Amino acid sequence: MALRPPRFWSLSPGESTAAKLLAPLGVLYHCEVQRRLKARSPLKPGAPVICVGNVTMGGVGKTPFVRMLGERLLSRGIAVHILTRGYGGTEQGPLRVSQDSPADEVGDEPLMLASSLPVWISKDRAKGAEAAVAAGAELLIMDDGFQNPSIAKDLSFLLVDAETLFANGAVFPAGPLREKPQTAWSRCDAVAAMLPSADHPVPEELKAFSRGKPLLAAWFDLDSDTVPDAPLLAFCGIGHPERFFHSLQRSGADLIDQVAFPDHHVFTEADLQPLHRDAARLGAQLVTTEKDACRLSLEQRQDIAVARGSMRVRNETALYDVLKDIL
Repeated sequence: MALRPPRFWSLSPGESTAAKLLAPLGVLYHCEVQRRLKARSPLKPGAPVICVGNVTMGGVGKTPFVRMLGERLLSRGIAVHILTRGYGGTEQGPLRVSQDSPADEVGDEPLMLASSLPVWISKDRAKGAEAAVAAGAELLIMDDGFQNPSIAKDLSFLLVDAETLFANGAVFPAGPLREKPQTAWSRCDAVAAMLPSADHPVPEELKAFSRGKPLLAAWFDLDSDTVPDAPLLAFCGIGHPERFFHSLQRSGADLIDQVAFPDHHVFTEADLQPLHRDAARLGAQLVTTEKDACRLSLEQRQDIAVARGSMRVRNETALYDVLKDIL
């Protein structure tokens, strides 16, 4: 189960004694990441590689962005395969994920992607890439792995949360950063501002950060047809649970209560029974996300609606301009 980030990560450095004390460790962490990136000769797997990553720890919408890219490229006749570590799963791989794979073995996000795309999990990214290419992949999309040096990337998207940006600006453990933003910028080919909604502006700070590199604006949009027309009690265990709840409200849903769990939370009967009791008391329908549904058994999923959606991009032309060399 993923833990909630400490509160001081969202404070400015001057407001947090913990961040100040941990800053030297953050310097060491950043240096180690850069050392690893330079020390290893990356594998060229025999097919172009697109990497979708970020500079912060935790969820920023990488998996929906990967699915959006994969489905667009697949619709153009390209045999695109997804490569992921299978976070939260026990399987080491390389293994091609099926829709019947257990979430506790392959992870919730690979299972969600496998509903529409070929997906490989492998703790060793290079071995996973080789297996995918041997199985006929013409193009690979890495879900995460921006700081992983094992595979040569032909195109890298750097995703940045448009609301929190780089939080307190400190590298782990003093903050949520995997490395300094400027070093990440130097290796990316395009920046994607991950917006909370379609009408949210791209922050000026992010425009300045992109500094001439393509800047895309993207957001997750719920499919209103999958949102029940009834009073709802929503629950989820994702990186930004409030975004799911706000998306339901924007879709016109009658959201009367909401419960958030940590990202990748494995639901037990002790979690679900109170939810069912509260829903019955309120006369509400339980609803959760597609990702959370992957962590529920078929029996647990009964009487729980699944609200589905997809990633949208404000300027499709700009997206295809970034992809044109790959295409």
